[in-house]
Amino acid sequence: MEQLIQQGNAEGAAYVAMSNPYFYNLVIKNWVKKWSNVDDSERVPLNDYVATVIGMIRDDVRFDQVLYGDIIYTSNDGTLAPYANDNNDHFMEAEAARVDLASTLVQRTQSTVTGIGDTAGVLTTRASGEAFLTAGTNRRMNRFAFMNFLCKDYEALHDITRPDIWVRRDVDRAPGGDSRTFKNKCVGCHAGQDAIAGAWAYFDFVDGEIVYTPGTVANKVNQLNLYSDGHIVTSDYFTNIWATGQNASLGWRGPQEGYGAKAVGRMLSSTRAFSECMANKVFKLVCLKEPQQQAHKDAIDSLATQFESNSTYNMKSLIAKTSVLCLGE
Repeated sequence: MEQLIQQGNAEGAAYVAMSNPYFYNLVIKNWVKKWSNVDDSERVPLNDYVATVIGMIRDDVRFDQVLYGDIIYTSNDGTLAPYANDNNDHFMEAEAARVDLASTLVQRTQSTVTGIGDTAGVLTTRASGEAFLTAGTNRRMNRFAFMNFLCKDYEALHDITRPDIWVRRDVDRAPGGDSRTFKNKCVGCHAGQDAIAGAWAYFDFVDGEIVYTPGTVANKVNQLNLYSDGHIVTSDYFTNIWATGQNASLGWRGPQEGYGAKAVGRMLSSTRAFSECMANKVFKLVCLKEPQQQAHKDAIDSLATQFESNSTYNMKSLIAKTSVLCLGE
């Protein structure tokens, strides 16, 4: 690595670092663990969400597929319990035994492994279901997809100019007895998120596993009725009313409506915000700090463009190029 840097090939040195098994077994594993739970914590067990991201980066799978690909990774170590839809034993055993993920992870077809017909990369892994589909009304799945892959929480997307026709019945139109609260606060998030969250209408997490019922809306989605004239979810159709207005700045591309998890995942991963978010996350991973200097912010913007150019979405290339920014600092 030292020789490569001295020869002006810092990116080559980064690839040497990434060839070390611990890059996957520790660095990437602990980085991605925080994405797989609501507490943003790396103190959770290894799981299929994390393993899938590790495998995709190792194998140079175009990373936008993380939100729509029919992909899952498991270990081929024969001493482990087989992958199961209703428990995490396979990955917990792998972590406890310190199995080398860098050499044993294998890519499999998620729909074949899990039986879920509408697969959306890590969003339809068991770990994601446990974290984001448990109880509630499945809005959480979309919120954390925005947070983890577009680097935007709903507060940053708050827009009260959007029509409220998609806001569901479980949202009180006069919280605290004042309808102005709904119009000036609640609708800012719910108008957009409820219009998109319909994509998850057929999903639930029951008895330790994701339940997918195509054609049948999960009971929990429409269960609470605080306003009878509110929107009733009847299918997994979604539409993105945040594509116009202030949130057009996320750089939406392609279809802004569709049906189901895969379609909504493809919509999110097609945004400019996805590329910028990945570039920012990688900067903080590699440089161990926030990009505060304007020169760094400009470079990250350029890296985001390179990341998505020619539909490559190559994470190892993004990491290597980013490492040059903080070299010697």
